Amino acid sequence: MTTNQQANKRPCLAPNKVCDVSAWGRVAPPDRPGPSPRQQQFVDRVASEEPLYAGVDGGGSKTLVVVVDAHGQELGRAVAAGANQAAVGLDQAINTIRAAMEEALRMAGSTATARAAWFGLAGVDRPADQAALLPHLRALAGAVRLTNDAELVLSALDKAVGVALIGGTGAIALGRDARGATVRAGGWGHIVGDEGSGYDLGRRCLQAVLRADDGRGPETALLDLVSHEWRLARPSDLVGHVYPDGDKRAIAGLAPLVLGAARAGDPVAGDIVARGAEELALSALTVADRLAFPEGLPLALAGGLLIHETDYRESVLEHIRQRRDVSRVAIVAHPAESAARAAIGLVASG
Repeated sequence: MTTNQQANKRPCLAPNKVCDVSAWGRVAPPDRPGPSPRQQQFVDRVASEEPLYAGVDGGGSKTLVVVVDAHGQELGRAVAAGANQAAVGLDQAINTIRAAMEEALRMAGSTATARAAWFGLAGVDRPADQAALLPHLRALAGAVRLTNDAELVLSALDKAVGVALIGGTGAIALGRDARGATVRAGGWGHIVGDEGSGYDLGRRCLQAVLRADDGRGPETALLDLVSHEWRLARPSDLVGHVYPDGDKRAIAGLAPLVLGAARAGDPVAGDIVARGAEELALSALTVADRLAFPEGLPLALAGGLLIHETDYRESVLEHIRQRRDVSRVAIVAHPAESAARAAIGLVASG
C-alpha cells in the first residue's frame, strides 16, 4: 500500500471497520453500500478540516450550545444544566460548559475545538467575573467572546441594536444603540433582584401561601396548588423545601402555577403576575430611556416566561408600548443559534 493510500484510510462509521474515504462518493467500499448523506458530511469535514463556530447560552436553569459551520449551517447542539457561576460555583459552571461544548462538537462530527465561540453566561456582570472565567473558556475555542447572557440575545437584532429583555429563571434588560453605548438594568440575582422573573413569581407565590395559611393574608387557590405540586402534608411544610438551601429552579418552577391561577381569576395570583409584568417592562423602559432609538425601539425577548407564557409576554409588551413606539419584537427562543453565527465574525474581525 502506498503512502497516499495509507493517508486515505479513515476510521469507518461502522464498528471495527476502516473505509477508504478517497473512494467514497465514487466507488462504494466492497462490503457495504455507498455513504449516507450524514456519513458523507462527516467524511467531507474530515477531509477539509472545516472550521466550526459555537454559541453558548448559559442561563440559570440550562445551558445550550449550538455549533455551526462557516456558512452558518447548524451541525450540532447540546443541552446541559445551568452555568451561572454565581449560583453553582466556578468549577461546576466550567465543567457544565465544557461537557456541553464537547457534546455539540461531537454531534457535529468533530473532536477539535471550535474556531471561535461566543459565550453568553448569566452572572457575568463584573470585570472579576470575566477574569475568573476567561482563562478556562480560552481552552474551548480559538477566539472567545464572553458577555452576559442578555447581550447574547441582542445578536438576534439587526446590528445588535435595541433592547434585550430576558424573563426566565432570572431577569435582566440590556440595550445597545447605534452609537455603541450600552446600558443594563436588573439582573442582580434572586436575593436582591431579578424582579419579574420565574423565581420572583415563585417566591411571591410562597409568601402568599404562608400568609394565607397563618391568617395574615387573603385566601388563595395557590395554597392548594402548591401543596399538591410539592406534595405537602400541610402548607407550612414548604419551609423544608426552601431552607437552608432552597432549590432555585424548583421555586422558579412554580411560576406556571401562578400564571395559571391568575388566568383562572385568583386575585392574589393576579396581583403577583401584574407586578411581575410591570417590573419587567420597567427594566426594558429604563434601558431604552438612557439610549437613543430615534426610529422606534427594537426589542428582543428571551427566557422561558417570555417565550412560552403568551399572556405574560403580552402584558409586558402592553406596558412598554404605553410609553414607547416599538418598531420590532423578536422572540428569541434560542439565542445560542444567532450567537454561533455571530461568532464567525470574531475571526474575521480579529
